Amino acid sequence: MSNSRRTTLLISLLVALHLPVILAGFFAPYDYALQDRDLPFAPPSRLHFVDQTGAFHLRPFVYAWKQSPLGDAYEEDQTRMFNLRLFVTGAPYAAVGVWTSRLHLFGVEAPARVFVFGTDGFGRDEFSRALYGGRISLLAGFLGAAVALLAGGALGIVAGYYGKWLDTVVMRLVELFLALPWLYLLFAVRAVLPLRIKTTDAFLLFIGVVGLVGWARPARLVRGLVLSAKERNFVLAARAMGASELHILRWHVLPQTYRTILTMAALLVPQFILAEVTLSFLGLGVGEPIPSWGNLLTELQKYNVLVSYWWMYLPAVMLVVLFLAYYWASETLEERFATVSS
Repeated sequence: MSNSRRTTLLISLLVALHLPVILAGFFAPYDYALQDRDLPFAPPSRLHFVDQTGAFHLRPFVYAWKQSPLGDAYEEDQTRMFNLRLFVTGAPYAAVGVWTSRLHLFGVEAPARVFVFGTDGFGRDEFSRALYGGRISLLAGFLGAAVALLAGGALGIVAGYYGKWLDTVVMRLVELFLALPWLYLLFAVRAVLPLRIKTTDAFLLFIGVVGLVGWARPARLVRGLVLSAKERNFVLAARAMGASELHILRWHVLPQTYRTILTMAALLVPQFILAEVTLSFLGLGVGEPIPSWGNLLTELQKYNVLVSYWWMYLPAVMLVVLFLAYYWASETLEERFATVSS
């Protein structure tokens, strides 16, 4: 596969994974908090094109779920079909945080409901919760990576360019923070806080701690790049011609670090998403009723859910696909930059 085609495919995959999460209100058929206590752990809806009489329909449809007579399973109520419709009105949501909209990509007529990922123990639509929860997890990943890269990049530039005692101090701090088990540090910080804490406070705390711990590796890499860049001939020539230190840093040294920082961002984002998922999964991060990919998976801690309801694993499948996409992105960036450099 050619590099351009591979890059196009990668960008398409990343857009397909992120756009439904960013526009969760539009792509999610229901509000993430909407409960239907009559449908706990309902399986994903089945799309049909052929009804019970054998007639074929161009438009897909679903049957409403009903509990079996024994109450231990679900079966389709085939007395009425519910066509799957596009661009339907439903629960209101804030579109891009600016205005309120009721338009959803798809849905069915009440009283039926369409469940892409089934429901949880409270009858809440797992697909809608996965999209809304992805906002929290992705935002944690992006903000955590931004804080770590900004802090690490700034310290790496200072240590590499000015050297001497600054370099010694920064590198000793890097060694200290690289030796710290960041996950246990997050546990320790969360443990000293009150059990009940606002979701926004817990989220901001997570971003701060992740940025504090995650800066060390970017700082070490950026320092090495700066050490190499400042000794190159074009930098020495600019210094000999009287260029200021700020000019040299901005136009000659910093551009040498952009490629590595971009590649590192593709690796740090999924790492910090996983950190948020881990904390929320253990009940130390974002809590109910606000969904995140971490607390969506907490149901799997129950043995009966683990062995009986396979659709509860689907948020984990989304995570795996996302992580593989970012790993592919980092590999692609590294290969493209290596090709350009050579």
